[in-house]
Amino acid sequence: MPLKPDLAARPQTEDRGSPAAGRNLLFLREEELRLAQDLLFFGYRDFTAGADAILAGLDMGRAHHRVLHFVGRRPGITVGDLLGILGITKQSLGRVLTPLVEDGFVTQSPGRNDRRQRLLSLTEKGAALERSLFERQRDTVMRAYREAGPQAVEGFRRVMRGLMGPEARAALDRLEAGSPEPSR
Repeated sequence: MPLKPDLAARPQTEDRGSPAAGRNLLFLREEELRLAQDLLFFGYRDFTAGADAILAGLDMGRAHHRVLHFVGRRPGITVGDLLGILGITKQSLGRVLTPLVEDGFVTQSPGRNDRRQRLLSLTEKGAALERSLFERQRDTVMRAYREAGPQAVEGFRRVMRGLMGPEARAALDRLEAGSPEPSR
C-alpha cells in the first residue's frame, strides 16, 4: 500500500508555493519523493517535446541537441572539453558530431597552441537550428517561471544544483562564468 503524505503536518490553508511549504522537508515521505520523481519525468518529457519534434524532422535526436547547445554556448570549445561536459566517450561523441560536421551544422578547426586539438563552433546553419531549439524550450521555461513566481525560480535553481554531482556543478559554474573547461 503506497504511503500517503502526512497532511496533518502541513496546515490545510498553506499555499504550496509559499516559503512555508518547505518547512517540513526533514520529514518528506516516500510518496512525496516519488511525486518529485514523477514531476521530473513528466517535466523533462514535455520540456523536450518541442525540440524533439524539430530534431526528428532532421533525423536527429537529443544527443545532437546537447552538442549543438554546448557548442553554441561555448564557441571554440575543444572536443576534450565537450566530452567532459557531456560525460560521454569519444566514440559516442563521434557518432553525433560526425554527421553534424558533414551536414554543415558544426565546424572544426585546429587548436591555436596545440594543432592536435579540435575546436568546435556552430556554422550559421547550426546557430539557426540551435536558436530554434532554444526558442521552443525557452517558451516552455518562461511559462513555467511566470506561473511559479520569482521565489520558485530561485528554489528551482537550488533544487537542480542539488541534484547535480560535484563535477556537474563545477562545469555549470565554469559555463556561467564563461571560463574554459579544464583541458584533458
